[in-house]
Amino acid sequence: MLFLRSLLYFLGSTIILIILVGSALILFFLPLKFRYAILSKWSMFCLWWLRITLNIQLKVIGKQNIPKQACVIVSNHQSTWETLALQTIFPQQTWVLKQELQWIPVFGWGLSLLKPIIIDRGEKLKALKKVIKQGAERISKGVFVVVFPEGTRQPYGQLGEYQKGGVAIAKKTDCDVIPIYHNAGKLWPKGSFIKSPGTITLTIGKPISVAGKSASVLTKEIRDWTKNQSLVINK
Repeated sequence: MLFLRSLLYFLGSTIILIILVGSALILFFLPLKFRYAILSKWSMFCLWWLRITLNIQLKVIGKQNIPKQACVIVSNHQSTWETLALQTIFPQQTWVLKQELQWIPVFGWGLSLLKPIIIDRGEKLKALKKVIKQGAERISKGVFVVVFPEGTRQPYGQLGEYQKGGVAIAKKTDCDVIPIYHNAGKLWPKGSFIKSPGTITLTIGKPISVAGKSASVLTKEIRDWTKNQSLVINK
């Protein structure tokens, strides 16, 4: 039964994605904010469609911590779900993503239209420089930057090592960092087509100032907060 419901979700989300990407490709000459307005509707549809087909609900804690000015969002990475949900919670944003995602038909085309920060993870130093430069440019234009510092999705209940890219952007622009923790992997596990009903909890932490702190200290502070949240939410 869950397979059929997951299949229904996949078919519905794919059809809407094709329609929206097709519309955005036709209107590719429009400014980025208009393309974003069109394509972000897919994320809204997906969360709604997850509720309808699989009864996957969302509980958000800490919405009052979302700042009005653009900043860096640092989130743990367990699922595909968080890449959708963050678009429905925060203002206009972009993401630091591995270049392989651009090669996915339709989905990759849609990503490219939104000007994400695409990196080659095989060239770490070059990738870090690109993240800092392009991340700072996005922040200066009022666009939030989402970073998944683990680099790849982790199994539910695990937290990978945090890289310093997101913190480096924040220090370059002197903006705050917003830490995020969620437990999406419990219902939509890494690499799984089958999804389970239930409620995903996402916690938004208070803004963390970068003033007077090294990248290593900030990265540890963010990861420690995330680890503590995982213990609270998953107990």
